[in-house]
Amino acid sequence: MNQMRVFLRVLTPFAAMVIAAGLHAQTLDSLSFDKKLKLAKVGDEDAQVAVAQAYEKGSDTEVDKAEAARWYRKAADEGNVEAMFHLARIVSEGAQGVKRSPELAAKLYESAAKQGHVEAENWLGYSYEHGLGIQQSDASAVEWYKKSADAGLAVAQNNLGLMYLNGKGVARDYGKAFALFEQAAKQGDAWGINNLGGLYEMGWGVKQDRQKALAYYKQASEKGNKRAGDNMKRLAAALGPSEAAASALKPEPQKATEEKPAQAETSKNTASDAAPAAAAASPAPPPPPPPKKTVKTDSGGQ
Repeated sequence: MNQMRVFLRVLTPFAAMVIAAGLHAQTLDSLSFDKKLKLAKVGDEDAQVAVAQAYEKGSDTEVDKAEAARWYRKAADEGNVEAMFHLARIVSEGAQGVKRSPELAAKLYESAAKQGHVEAENWLGYSYEHGLGIQQSDASAVEWYKKSADAGLAVAQNNLGLMYLNGKGVARDYGKAFALFEQAAKQGDAWGINNLGGLYEMGWGVKQDRQKALAYYKQASEKGNKRAGDNMKRLAAALGPSEAAASALKPEPQKATEEKPAQAETSKNTASDAAPAAAAASPAPPPPPPPKKTVKTDSGGQ
C-alpha cells in the first residue's frame, strides 16, 4: 500500500500536466472571443492562433485579415507552425491592410514545411513549380510535393501526379501518375478523379475506356469540378447518345482503383484555407485542355 502511494505521488505531477493540457485545448474552444483575446494578449500562443482564425473567418467577430495576420505573426514569431502556414496564406494573396508578398509567403511555407507541416510542404512545392517568391525549380517542387503526398495529402498526390504526367522535374511516367491520381481520387479529390478520367480517355497507362472516362468525369463534375463538367459534355458529344447512355448504366466509381489521369494542372493545395490546421482552401487552378492524340504515350518526351 505504501509503495502504491509513492507511485501515485510520483505520477501525479505528470498526470496533472497531461490533464491541464487537455483541459486547455477543450476550454479554449468553448471560450468566447473576448476571453480568447484576453489570453492572446497575455501571450497564450494557442489563443493567439484562435483569435487570428476568428478574425480570418469572421467567427464571433468581423472579418479582418490585417488583424488575423497580426495575431498569426505573434504566434509565428514564437515558432508556432500553424501560425506560420496561415500567415503565409494571407500574405501570399494580400488583403486589405496586408501587403501581398509571395517572397515572405515562400519563406514561411519553407519554415513550416521543414517542421513537417503537410499543407505547407505542398504549397512550398507549388511555389517552386511556379516561381512564386522563390527561384523556380521543378526538381524542388517534386521534392516537396512528394513529402506532402507521402504524408497522404490528396492535393499533393494530384500535383505530384501531374509532374509525372508532364515530365516536369522527373522523367515522364504514366504509371506513377496513374497511381498518384488514384490515391487522390480515393480520398474524393475532384481533380484526381477528373485526371483518372483523362487517362482512361486517352489510354495512357491503362487500357482505353472512354465510357469509364465519362463516368469519372461525371463523378468529378458532381463534386463541383467545372473542368470535369466540360470534359463530360465534350466526351458525351463525341460518344453519341447510345454510348453515352451505356456508360451511365455502369456503376459509378466511388473510389478509384485502376485508372489514370490525362488532363490536369497543378492544384495549389486543397486543404481548406479556412480551417486553421488544414489550410489552403484554394482549390487547384483549372487543368490544361485534354492532351492531343498526337502526343506520344511512352515514358519519354513529347
